[in-house]
Amino acid sequence: MTATRRPAPVKAVHSWALHRTLGSFVAAGAMPMGGLPAGGGGGLALLDLPAELARRGYGAFQLAHFYLPSTDPGYLAELRAALTAADVQLECFLIDDGDPSDTIGAAPGEDWISGWLDIAVALGAPRARVVAGKSEPTPLRLDASARVLRRLADRHPELRVVTENWHALLPNADAVIALLERTEDRVGFLADLGNWRGPGKYDELARVAHLAETCQAKVRMADTGLDVEDYRRSLGVLRDAGYAGPLAMVYDGPDPDEWGHLDQAYAVVTEVFG
Repeated sequence: MTATRRPAPVKAVHSWALHRTLGSFVAAGAMPMGGLPAGGGGGLALLDLPAELARRGYGAFQLAHFYLPSTDPGYLAELRAALTAADVQLECFLIDDGDPSDTIGAAPGEDWISGWLDIAVALGAPRARVVAGKSEPTPLRLDASARVLRRLADRHPELRVVTENWHALLPNADAVIALLERTEDRVGFLADLGNWRGPGKYDELARVAHLAETCQAKVRMADTGLDVEDYRRSLGVLRDAGYAGPLAMVYDGPDPDEWGHLDQAYAVVTEVFG
């Protein structure tokens, strides 16, 4: 009897993995909390990225909000048309700033995040990721974040709003589960393979892998190149949980050959999932 092989995952990438390819561009005013300095440019234009992705065999990608050089409706329509022409799906729009757990008004407000969710809708993304919070988890902060995330989801029924195991509010599986329970299934989960570290990270990922609707499949670096052993094991946690969603690869190592390292990472993805 021949074993049935599942189809290889769609080749997908996170735009951060192409930061150098995109000229290290960060739009002015896009990161009000100061996570990245504005500037850069001179690389591949974002409007040309869909065609380049298609040429290299990619069928989907995740786009961080700060790569948009314009939020003018005409520009957004052009980018959406370029995606359609290339048959590349913008599977998740990533809002990389803001803090829904903030209760003192130091972070960009809920309306700021909502405006970027409007842009995700205009681009045709089926889901958008919102940061959960940038302070250590407490019941009050988890409550505050969940309230804002629920309201954002309710304001944008065309989107599946998701959050990620990222930043200080979600340092472990307990915090992720506690937050998602508070959102009453109105908010989903994006699993990032690179945001937790140490020998316990595989157990932590295993506790939340079944909740994941999409994924940033980050590959880490070892002294000799990609840390293939870690990548196999992290991807295996998702596979063993029955994960069947997108796997947007992330490479941000020192070697500037982003496309080459992404191809190496995809070989591991197809080995584990194919």
